[in-house]
Amino acid sequence: MPDKRKYADRAEYIKQAVAKRRRKLKQLIVEYKGGKCVLCGYNKSAWVLELHHVDGSTKEFGLSVRGLTRSWEKLKQEADKCILVCANCHREIHAGITQLPKEILGWKLG
Repeated sequence: MPDKRKYADRAEYIKQAVAKRRRKLKQLIVEYKGGKCVLCGYNKSAWVLELHHVDGSTKEFGLSVRGLTRSWEKLKQEADKCILVCANCHREIHAGITQLPKEILGWKLG
């Protein structure tokens, strides 16, 4: 007998399951990239750490919450193009206040 449940019947469960998976993947990505800001060393909360594409032209997708719906392999491939920075350093990079060190710019990210 076919399952007659509808999305509407399970919407809240599905939303919670997706949110839980995204939180898990965020934690895994932060650990994969070293667990701390490469510029200032911040490591108190994974939720403050973000990935910054060193070369924006290689960016296939963003690794924010929406990006965390892809497979682990795809996430790692995209993360390999990035550095892990705290939210403050990330904003300063984009504002032109903080420049990436030459070691990072010349460093093979993969």
